[in-house]
Amino acid sequence: MNTAPAPKAPTLPDAQTVTQVTHWTDWLFSFRVTRPKSLRFRSGEFVMIGLMGDNGRPLLRAYSIASPSWDDELEFYSIKVQDGPLTSRLQHIKAGDEIILRPKPVGTLVHDALLPGKRLYLFATGTGIAPFASLIRDPETYEKFDEVILAHTCRTVAELEYGRVLVESLPDDPLIGEFIDGKLRYYPTTTREDSPKMGRVTDKLRSGELFDDLGVPPISVDVDRAMVCGSMGLNKDIKEILEGFGLREGANSDPAHYVVEKAFVG
Repeated sequence: MNTAPAPKAPTLPDAQTVTQVTHWTDWLFSFRVTRPKSLRFRSGEFVMIGLMGDNGRPLLRAYSIASPSWDDELEFYSIKVQDGPLTSRLQHIKAGDEIILRPKPVGTLVHDALLPGKRLYLFATGTGIAPFASLIRDPETYEKFDEVILAHTCRTVAELEYGRVLVESLPDDPLIGEFIDGKLRYYPTTTREDSPKMGRVTDKLRSGELFDDLGVPPISVDVDRAMVCGSMGLNKDIKEILEGFGLREGANSDPAHYVVEKAFVG
């Protein structure tokens, strides 16, 4: 008697396979997945990813691609929300699982949205560092700018770990190390736990402490460009600060002096 083969688990639409998961804290994790052969994106852009919901419909959210455009895989960096519709489940993924990925990258944190300059500031809070994790691994960033300053503000030292480990690994990276050559500078601060540098980056900008710490002149419209990705409060405050220095907000269709990613703040 012939026996029918066991049914295979259904494949998710636009499914990609998880290749690696790293849990940085109880509330932060990163993961890597396979990359669709047809996917082309600019470093700094985001895509919609997720899982199938209990109702059989895709549950998708916007996630910045944390890996650079040349990478064979895609990396993402996420918070864990215990009662969140997506992250309450996404945080439990492991290598070999599948996620949904809609390969239509978009976003404002791209080089095309900025006018040429000499110094690039990347201002992030929390998981807002994800698009900058992509950009600081892209050779184009160092071809366009003489100096790149990554300012990352988190509540605790543990929340800075993803960025710290990445930044410290880059000079020795066989693919990107030669492009950096001392151009990348890292400025981490904490707001709720003691660390070598405490306080909000907005306060450091207003007081001039950030410029003193880094030994650079105050922001100038002639040479400085900026990208911002964080909470609604950070985006609003830094926008006000940058415009106080004379910078104008840009877009893909109208490049200018700074850009803000608004897709993740509601």
